[in-house]
Amino acid sequence: MAPIVRQQSALSEFFTGAGLLVRGLGVVVRSPRLLLLGIVPGVVSFAVVLAALVTLFVFSGDLAALLTWFANDWSEPVRQALRWLVTIALDVAGIILAVVTFTALTLTIGDPFYEAISKRVDDRFGGAQESDAPWHRTLRWNLADSVRLLLLSLAASVALFVLGFIPVVGQTVVPVVGAFVGGWLLTVEISGVPFNRRGLRLGDRRRLLRANRALALGFGVPVFLVFLVPFMSVLVMPGAVAGATLLTRRVLGQPHE
Repeated sequence: MAPIVRQQSALSEFFTGAGLLVRGLGVVVRSPRLLLLGIVPGVVSFAVVLAALVTLFVFSGDLAALLTWFANDWSEPVRQALRWLVTIALDVAGIILAVVTFTALTLTIGDPFYEAISKRVDDRFGGAQESDAPWHRTLRWNLADSVRLLLLSLAASVALFVLGFIPVVGQTVVPVVGAFVGGWLLTVEISGVPFNRRGLRLGDRRRLLRANRALALGFGVPVFLVFLVPFMSVLVMPGAVAGATLLTRRVLGQPHE
């Protein structure tokens, strides 16, 4: 299927993507039952990921010292500065990986719930040509795609970790780049629910989203930033799935207004 590329400016597309997230949140807020269904798997995933992230924050200083063993004989100010940079780099990389891991885990646990939310949005705007694959095959697709995206997230986290060593840039530019990288990965991850319902796999998803990159980032970057706020990720996840369904309809040229 050929991608639908918009002729608006990149900035306009970015804000349109953010608007799709807001509209998705509105759909879920107006249906408390959908909100409740979407929150349950998020609570479980949040507890697991939060525990891992807190553990990283607590021991990131010790881990930084372990990774910079070669600096043990350096002067105190230089050694501390290096380990401070490594600690920040570890935390930034860990946050990105935690957000994407939370998303993948939540979508896997709550697959039937998020399928219901996505279908509700599709039906509201005229339905969708759904795949006739059985649910267990769709679940396998979701798991396989999630593993591939997690590996990609791990690679991105390692790259940002290395860039975090650069003085000033590592503490200013890298977090911004991390938000855009994390936003892109979240868009690809969350949109898997409506794309897989249509029988479109990860390759199709990435191709269509790349053709509408500004739109995808406009949706994903706000999701990433909101997911950084404790407990907000649990509340926003159902709306993000609804918004991703609207995003999918838009890039496929299907009615979404």
